[in-house]
Amino acid sequence: MTHDPRDPEASSVEPTDSTPMSRRAALTVAAGGAVGAAIPVLASLRAPSPAVTPTGSSTGAERHARMPVVYLPHGGGPWPFMTQSMGEPEALAALTDYLVGLRELCSPRPRAALVISAHWEEPVATVMTHPQPPLLFDYSGFPPETYRLTWGARTDLQLAARVQTLLRSAGLHTESDSTRGYDHGTFVPLKLTWPQGEMPIVQLSLLASLDPGAHIALGKALEPLRDEGILIVGSGMSFHNMRAMRMHGSNADSDAFDQWLAQTVSLDESQRNEQLARWASAPGGRASHPREEHLLPLMVVAGAAGQDRGRVAFRTRLFGATVAAHHFG
Repeated sequence: MTHDPRDPEASSVEPTDSTPMSRRAALTVAAGGAVGAAIPVLASLRAPSPAVTPTGSSTGAERHARMPVVYLPHGGGPWPFMTQSMGEPEALAALTDYLVGLRELCSPRPRAALVISAHWEEPVATVMTHPQPPLLFDYSGFPPETYRLTWGARTDLQLAARVQTLLRSAGLHTESDSTRGYDHGTFVPLKLTWPQGEMPIVQLSLLASLDPGAHIALGKALEPLRDEGILIVGSGMSFHNMRAMRMHGSNADSDAFDQWLAQTVSLDESQRNEQLARWASAPGGRASHPREEHLLPLMVVAGAAGQDRGRVAFRTRLFGATVAAHHFG
C-alpha cells in the first residue's frame, strides 16, 4: 500500500508572513554559501579516497571507497519549486544549500543511490524496478506548475536486484514494483542535489508494520552496499507533527527530541539501535511523530551505519520546529 495521500504534509501549508522566495533565489543563495542554521560539517563527513575500481554496473563484485549513509529532511510538498514560500525564507535557503551540497559529500562520487522515502509503505520491503520512473505527484493543493515538474533520473536495475539479494540472504521477504514512480520524498530533495537526474536512483519502501526494529534490521542487511559505491539515503523529517508546525510557535517538543536524537545517533552501534527502537518513549518523541513514517527512514540508515557513529550534519527551524539531518560515516 502506498502512503496515505491525506497526510497533511502532502497538502499545502498555510502561508506565512515571510516574503516569498523563488526557487532561483534559493539556489542563488545556495551557490553562495551556507545560510541560516546550516552546520558546515560536510567536508569532515566525506568518505576516504583510496584507489578504487572504475565504476560500472551494480553487481556488488567491485570494491569501492566506503560510502556514508544519510538521513535528510525533505521539507513539505514541492517547496523548492514554488514562487510562494512554504516557511521562513532563511531556513528554506539553508535547507536548499544543504541539499545542493550533498553532491560534494562523497569522494569518489557514488555509483548510484538507494533511497528510503517516508512516502512509500508496503507489507514487505519492495524495490522499484521501473527503468525510468515517472514522478509521483503525491501531494495536493499546490500550484499547477508543481504538477508539471520533470526529472531525468533512472533506476539502476542491477542495484535493485542486488538489494533484493541482500534482503533475501538476511532472511527478509522482498518484492518488486515495476510501475511505481519517484514520490516527492525522493524527487523533491534530490532534484536539488542532482538537477539533471545524473545519479541513478532506486527506491525501497518502508514496511507497513512501522516496526522500528524491523527497519533497523532492513538497514543492517543493506550495509554491504556501502562498500559497493552505493549511497544510502533516508528521506523523512526529524520532526513531523504538522498540526504543531501550523501553530507557528516555538516547539519545545521538537527541541527535546532533536537533542535526544543527536545524542542517540552518536552512541555505539548496540546502544544506538537499542535506543532508536524505543524512540516513542524519548523526550518529545511521540509529540514529534504522531505517526512515525517520517522517522523510520532514519532506522534504516542507522542499521546500515554499522559501527559508524552518527552526527548532526544540518539543523534549522521550520515553523518553529527544529529539524535536522544526520550522517554516519
